[in-house]
Amino acid sequence: MNPIKNTRLFQEIHEQPAVIQNLISQPQDAITTLADEIRKRKIHHIFIAARGTSDNAGRYAQYILGANNQIVVSLATPSLFTIYQQPPNLSDSLVLGISQSGKSPDIVSVLKEGQKQGALTAAITNYVASDLGKAADIVLDLQAGEEISLAATKTYTAQLTSLALLSYALNPTDLSQQQLQRLPEKVSEVFASETNLDRLAERYRYMSHCVVIGRGFNYATAFELSLKMKELTYTIAEPYSSADFLHGPVALVDRGFPVFVVAPDGKMNAQMVALVEKVQQRHAEVVILSDLDSVLSRSGQSFPLPLDVPEWLSPITSIIPGQMFAMYLAHTRGFDVDNPRGLNKVTETW
Repeated sequence: MNPIKNTRLFQEIHEQPAVIQNLISQPQDAITTLADEIRKRKIHHIFIAARGTSDNAGRYAQYILGANNQIVVSLATPSLFTIYQQPPNLSDSLVLGISQSGKSPDIVSVLKEGQKQGALTAAITNYVASDLGKAADIVLDLQAGEEISLAATKTYTAQLTSLALLSYALNPTDLSQQQLQRLPEKVSEVFASETNLDRLAERYRYMSHCVVIGRGFNYATAFELSLKMKELTYTIAEPYSSADFLHGPVALVDRGFPVFVVAPDGKMNAQMVALVEKVQQRHAEVVILSDLDSVLSRSGQSFPLPLDVPEWLSPITSIIPGQMFAMYLAHTRGFDVDNPRGLNKVTETW
């Protein structure tokens, strides 16, 4: 088995501070232009088309643009466009496509329909000249460099950072600017405890199923972490909000059942602590990601997140330990982390 540090996935995960630094430190004219157009057209609804990891970036957009900018964000059902051919009315919306490759025909079809209806269209992609980029009025370039490993990592956090920058451009404040400027440093701090994740992965070598719980801004993190565990380690990992989990799925939990909880400081923390207490009463084995010692101490299996990251930016730092855990778990099991079975880098769906 090749040393993990020689894999493209390891390298791309560790490129994330530099990618985020580039997005934040360099002028992003497309983001400024998009924010200006949203204000000019008085757009209050954003319709996002995405798949897979990019769909989880869309979940983040629902929270950040809703909470910080009071914009209603909904996720598209592309089959209405491609198969049923009965698209909804998009004329007063921003139609935003999010895709690493920009090649999936169903995502492109949503933007083309938006253009047909006279809506403002935009794309967030790593390939400006892609079909998605060509279908958009404004293209936000992720500038992440080529991502070779099949599991998306640096393009995902670049998508989140681009959405954070758009939110800031729509409602700039001195405090949010300072928080964004500190973000690359905070991302780098995640790697200081990386060896803990290697050891944690060994503990779960034979895990076949688990749940991943997040809420609020980190609802997206729960989905993305569970996706990374599925595609890299072939574990049945189901994502939930803490509220939804208590509405039935909690019945899954018995002694030793693995429950991964994303619980950084913020308005949702009390709810996440209550969830931890609930599943521990059922003797679950809880793995906690948090920046609060009072939360981390509730489990013998935990990972510390960087301190002083505001809740609206925490999904960018909280997903990286999840990426690394999935990578180390796959490596521990002897899997090829760069080429998970049955997957392609570009997945075209209709």
